[in-house]
Amino acid sequence: MKTKFAHILLISAGLLITAGVAGCKKDADSSTEGSTKINIKMTDAPGSFDKINLSVKEIVLVSGDKPYTFAVNTGIFNILNFRIGTANPDILVASGDMPSGDITEIRLVLNDNGNTIVVNGIEQELKTPSAQSSGWKVKLTANPNLVAGVAYTLLLDFDAAKSIVSAGNGKYLLKPVVRGLTAATSGVISGTVLPLASHPEVLVIAGTDTIGTVADPLSGKFTVGGLAAGSYRVKFTPLAGYRDSTISAVNVSLGQNTAMGVITLRQ
Repeated sequence: MKTKFAHILLISAGLLITAGVAGCKKDADSSTEGSTKINIKMTDAPGSFDKINLSVKEIVLVSGDKPYTFAVNTGIFNILNFRIGTANPDILVASGDMPSGDITEIRLVLNDNGNTIVVNGIEQELKTPSAQSSGWKVKLTANPNLVAGVAYTLLLDFDAAKSIVSAGNGKYLLKPVVRGLTAATSGVISGTVLPLASHPEVLVIAGTDTIGTVADPLSGKFTVGGLAAGSYRVKFTPLAGYRDSTISAVNVSLGQNTAMGVITLRQ
C-alpha cells in the first residue's frame, strides 16, 4: 500500500499575487459553494493635501442580502503614502474568508475619531457629514463573482480630491469616494477520480513545486486551489492494484476553475 501524505504549497508568493485586473469569469462546471480567500487593500488617487490620515474600522462585503464584516487592524495611516505606480502602491487593511458567490455591495466603515487632514503643515480633524454606523458605499466597477477555492485581491481606490470637501473657514469634511476593483490572484483545478476503491492522492505539479490533496472517498471528487496561472501536470497516485496516471498541460487561468471531468484509473 502506498503511503499518503499532505504536500505543502511550494509555489512562490510572487507567482500567486502576480495578476492583472481580470474579470472573474465562471465556467459551466465551477461552483459557488465553498469559501473564498480575500485580501482587501487600499490605494489613493492623489489630492493636493499634505496628509489624509484615515482610521478604518471595518470593511463590509455584501453577498446577496448577507453582510460579511472584515475587521481592520492597520491603525491610523496616511492614505497619500499609498499610490499606484509608486514604491508603496497599496496597503493591506484586512483579509479573511467568506462564502463564494457574487459581491453585490461593499461598505467602508471609519472610526468616529482619528480621521485627520494636514494642509500647509496644519493638522485638523476630518468630520463626516452623516453617521458612519453603516459605512460609505464603494462604487463597484462590476459585481465580482467569487469562485470557491480561488484567492482574490479587492482594491479600494480612495479618491482624495473628491473625498475632501471644503466646509469654509478653513475646515474640511470627509465624504469618501471610493472605487472597488477586484483581481483574481489564483485559480483552481477540480475533477472526479474513479473507481472509488483506488483512493488516489492527487498531485498538481509545476516544475519542482507540488501541491497535493486526496480524492473524496465517497464521491471521488477533488479540488486544488491557490494556483497561479500557468500549465500544470496532474498526477494521480492510487492504492496498490491501480496504475499511476499523469495528465500534462492542464492550463489554469486566474479566477477560473479548470474542470478536468472524470478520470478513470486502470488496474
